[in-house]
Amino acid sequence: MNDVARLRDSTQILLPSEALSGLRGDVEERFTVTVRSEDGRVRIIGSPVEIKDVSYFLARNGVHVA
Repeated sequence: MNDVARLRDSTQILLPSEALSGLRGDVEERFTVTVRSEDGRVRIIGSPVEIKDVSYFLARNGVHVA
């Protein structure tokens, strides 16, 4: 994997919109990230540390993050 792809993967999470249903407010309140809705998907953008913490939070709440 090249450096650009690795950086992108460590600074964002891309999910179907329904995956964040009921959790979006918690994500925006607990973490320093930007949450954008795009074409039926949600993009969560933040620092690598924040993205890692959001990934753990989502996994604990039943959202599969690849």
